[in-house]
Amino acid sequence: MIKPLFIFFFIFTSIVNANPFKISPITKQIQKRMLDGNSFKKGCPIPLKDLRYLSIKHLGFDGKDKIGELIVHKNIAENTLKIFDELYTIKYPIYKMKLVSDYKADDWVSIEDNNTSAFNCRAITGKKNKWSKHAYGKAIDINPIENPYISKKGHISHKNSLKYRTRKHKIKTLKDKAVLLKNDKAVKIFENYGWKWGGDWITIKDYQHFEYKIKGI
Repeated sequence: MIKPLFIFFFIFTSIVNANPFKISPITKQIQKRMLDGNSFKKGCPIPLKDLRYLSIKHLGFDGKDKIGELIVHKNIAENTLKIFDELYTIKYPIYKMKLVSDYKADDWVSIEDNNTSAFNCRAITGKKNKWSKHAYGKAIDINPIENPYISKKGHISHKNSLKYRTRKHKIKTLKDKAVLLKNDKAVKIFENYGWKWGGDWITIKDYQHFEYKIKGI
């Protein structure tokens, strides 16, 4: 007879050891969150069936393991999961990773909360008639407060990002490690998987932004 204590231990161990990096189709529950949160709506450039929901383990700014979530295009789901697995391995910290629908698809509010996000059916910043790469699920914004968008004229919109205008590591803390610089391991990981970094752009700088070119999209 199998003892109850053994059964409990087996179940507990299975849960603890379960793979925290997962890819799933967009379920009805996730679809409802996206529709209610306005991150997906009529007229979006790709259908829901072309998107995938990712569950991702990451290190938080408090040094503890967290489970985050992203939605990306199905063609780069595996690619994205491998990137975040490697980011976790090198202990690159991520403050928060929630679906932008939790912020009613308001990019400003998501950034203010220092939220790392991917899919959002929205236009390019400052260009209402052109879809953002995020609207195709092929762009990720990571730790946006520490890695701000800086306009051609040098403007930074978010007050808490002003101190990150000068790009350098200052002190050895997890929050400081979140700052992305050209030769950092985190940036190299994205580049090794074929992603382009907004920190390399000439006229503007978008240090939080990584994007992937998918053929035909």
